[in-house]
Amino acid sequence: MFYHLLYPLSEWISFFNIFKYITFRMIYGSLTAFLLVFFLMPLFIRFMQIKQFGQVIREEGPMHHQRKKGTPTMGGVIILLAVTVSVLLWCNLTNPFVWLSLFALLSFGFVGFLDDYLKLRRGKNLGLRAREKLFFQLIIVVIFYVCLFQAFNFSSTLNLPFFKKVMLDLGIFYLVFSAIVLMGSSNAVNLTDGLDGLAAVPVAVVAGVYTVLAYVSGHIKFAQYLFIPYIPYAGELAIFCAILGGAVLGFLWYNSYPAEIFMGDVGSLSLGGALGAVSIMVKQEFLLVLAGAIFVLEALSVILQVGYFKMTGGKRIFKMAPLHHHFELLGWKENKVVVRFWIISVLCGLLALSTLKIR
Repeated sequence: MFYHLLYPLSEWISFFNIFKYITFRMIYGSLTAFLLVFFLMPLFIRFMQIKQFGQVIREEGPMHHQRKKGTPTMGGVIILLAVTVSVLLWCNLTNPFVWLSLFALLSFGFVGFLDDYLKLRRGKNLGLRAREKLFFQLIIVVIFYVCLFQAFNFSSTLNLPFFKKVMLDLGIFYLVFSAIVLMGSSNAVNLTDGLDGLAAVPVAVVAGVYTVLAYVSGHIKFAQYLFIPYIPYAGELAIFCAILGGAVLGFLWYNSYPAEIFMGDVGSLSLGGALGAVSIMVKQEFLLVLAGAIFVLEALSVILQVGYFKMTGGKRIFKMAPLHHHFELLGWKENKVVVRFWIISVLCGLLALSTLKIR
């Protein structure tokens, strides 16, 4: 909105030319999202306490987590509100990628909202069934694919990290690949969101990585210099990712140990889906595995645990899955697990960015 209302004024007042620059709008979009979450979250926490809408803790989890029962949840609602308002204020709203990224964020958020609502209504950790959740997510993937690849004739090629000119064209099979990226990213963040503050920093790190990737992908000279695909609309996604990061850091203020509120599935599913969508639109899908290594490890720990349990008739690889619970049962304190996972996430984010020059 500011871009459309204020930038045209630069014809008469040169100061307003600043609204043309993506870097300026990235910074202030991020700050706007942070401040919105920072000031609105206490009101939301109070509302949830009055309504007695508290977190339902799964019975098979670590016993000491039962003390968190009743903590307000669904803080992701405020994250989504802050991101949406900030995007509408600071992004170029004629850019189709902006609307696609918002679609991914809000549609996955809606699935998460249904899941959270059913858990609260039933008073136990039983929301949408797995097949119901996957069904809704698959519908989102198909809509996203049709809009991006059919309406905008987007390329179905894959850009491989570490290689300059190696491209793989999947054709129609990109639908399957995009489903894996979107649904995998969404559910992996959801699985990671199990300790106070655990998911917030890795999400902020990945958002930061894709802020850089989107910016250079949307700048033809940088893209040519770094041997990455030039994506004409990608520049505005840098603003979107910066806004995501700002909103999540605002949420971390209240979600850090001991958490005053949890983001719920409405937050984790939406943030993961949005990051997956951005990775597709900037043609850096594989870097999501490296930048979001914590999410990948958490999801793999569940897959391996379930698969091994069924194959061996009850044996386990980990003491408990997802992976963060395994380390808790090894004797690590909750905040130590969280901070160490944060450190790994930052290091993986730096490694992901280093691939821009390792080509």
